[in-house]
Amino acid sequence: MNENFDEGRARKIIEDGIKKIKREDIKKVIEKEEEIKNKIKGHLTKYLEDIELFFSLLKSFINGEYRRVPWFTIAAVTVLLLYILNPLDIIPDFVPMVGLLDDATVVSACMALIEKDLKAYKDWKLSKKGGKDERSHK
Repeated sequence: MNENFDEGRARKIIEDGIKKIKREDIKKVIEKEEEIKNKIKGHLTKYLEDIELFFSLLKSFINGEYRRVPWFTIAAVTVLLLYILNPLDIIPDFVPMVGLLDDATVVSACMALIEKDLKAYKDWKLSKKGGKDERSHK
């Protein structure tokens, strides 16, 4: 049915979704953090560390701690997390064996799109840890 889902299609989902993202969507995603992480833990565990970093980035942005990131990146992460949250995405999550493949592909596509900004954020976080205690995000 959706056997042609690839990274190109995943990128298009993210790029189209970015145009619709609002600040309220970021807050909604943050409120659903545990639900999203539980879904990742169940089937896409290899992405858990990335998802945790995405949540940290969104929280740092919303809290005003880190603003050296383009809106494109914030919106892309938000689109990705909303996509993961949606059980009826391109390939519904309940479809055995392939239901989460599109989620994994969208994670990979998002990582490719924001790689440079994500590295800059990681570097910023590491520099904060070296200087003073980082504000808790949990």
